[in-house]
Amino acid sequence: MSPLPTSPRGMYFEEFQPGQKIVSAGRTVSEADIVAFAGLSGDFNQIHTDAEFSKKTPVGQRVAHGLLGTSIASGLAVQTGVLEGTILAFREINEWKFILPLTIGDTIHVELDVQETKALRRIGGGLVVIAIDVVNQNSQTIMKGTWTVLVVSKPAK
Repeated sequence: MSPLPTSPRGMYFEEFQPGQKIVSAGRTVSEADIVAFAGLSGDFNQIHTDAEFSKKTPVGQRVAHGLLGTSIASGLAVQTGVLEGTILAFREINEWKFILPLTIGDTIHVELDVQETKALRRIGGGLVVIAIDVVNQNSQTIMKGTWTVLVVSKPAK
């Protein structure tokens, strides 16, 4: 018996419309996340890795790397399934602002809001500009910006 063909779970370019909103599940940031990211990135700044040093900072505790938060946000966006099997590329971060610190034990989710679409026939799809808000357990936006992704068009029948 031959395997059944799989079809993408994600949305095709033509299915994205400005104004669409998608909310991810949450994820709690752990000490292990910060330590692993420090090892991966090589950023062992004391604000991330030294609990005693961090007690004396304005935040009063270790802070997750901003790029760790951005990376987790990317993962949460993908886990919504809307880009699964249909994304061609994460093309650009158009802008990004870090507003509040992300600390150990914070639970974040992402809120995606489709801003713009533009067909690019030469790639067999188009670009989708998505506003991203990373929101913590207190309903505070801790970082935000816009991302551009390239998404494949729906196959011709």
